[in-house]
Amino acid sequence: MQSRHSMNNKKPYIKWILIIGALLIAASITVWMYLHDWDMERSLDALTGNDAEERIEEVQEEDVVIPEEEAEDAKDNLPVTPEPDEEVAEEEVKDATVYPESIELPEEPAIVDGILLVNKQNPLPSDYAPGVNPEAKSAFDEMRADALEAGIDLIAFSTFRDFTRQKELYEGYVAKDGQEKADRYSARPGFSEHQTGLAFDIGETGQEQHWAAASFGDTEAGKWVADNAHRYGYILRYPEGKEQLTGYMHESWHFRYVGKQVATEIFEAGLTLEEYLEQ
Repeated sequence: MQSRHSMNNKKPYIKWILIIGALLIAASITVWMYLHDWDMERSLDALTGNDAEERIEEVQEEDVVIPEEEAEDAKDNLPVTPEPDEEVAEEEVKDATVYPESIELPEEPAIVDGILLVNKQNPLPSDYAPGVNPEAKSAFDEMRADALEAGIDLIAFSTFRDFTRQKELYEGYVAKDGQEKADRYSARPGFSEHQTGLAFDIGETGQEQHWAAASFGDTEAGKWVADNAHRYGYILRYPEGKEQLTGYMHESWHFRYVGKQVATEIFEAGLTLEEYLEQ
């Protein structure tokens, strides 16, 4: 028979065993409920195995297959790519840098919307020789006077050139650089804007190293002319990045007189003369 003292010594151990057991049961119930979204009904179904079929149905609902007719509707809503228009395609691939294979000098110059147009597709008669255009000369003189007030002394170092002079220059460039390269920066005789008397090559007095050079566009004078020429009726004829449209590489010094209104419209819209005339 156990003594009272022996029984009293075991009571603390029994108490701790009961507490630990209760904590383990509570933890197991908590984990089980957590795994089943704290849903008592779902937890009971899991105990009996009833939730397996329900989860299969949920997965099948998530993996939805679009019905055939809905797929057709989606297809109908896709953007339609139009068939390329042959005329538009031809215009897009048009390269203004190339002279037509067969072209003869005309009897009359090309006038588009009242503006004389000269490029590799629109030449001048060989005997067209008007000299320097008086209106263009007057406009340049006005521009030069205003530039002087800004401390810039402009000079038009090349203006009118007749057919014969252009022929001499072009043939010299071809001999020096070859025809392919020369065609990028010099017009063949009959195709030069200088023959119109409306084209002015502009530079700064005393800065001859920048005449007919790309560097002119980076000088104070070049920037002033580029920003203000339209106010006097001039446009930068061959802008940078527009060679495919104008036919010639960028020339920061070559300006063409078209009148104040047209020049301003072209300048503000950032167009070339060909774009403005839709040519």
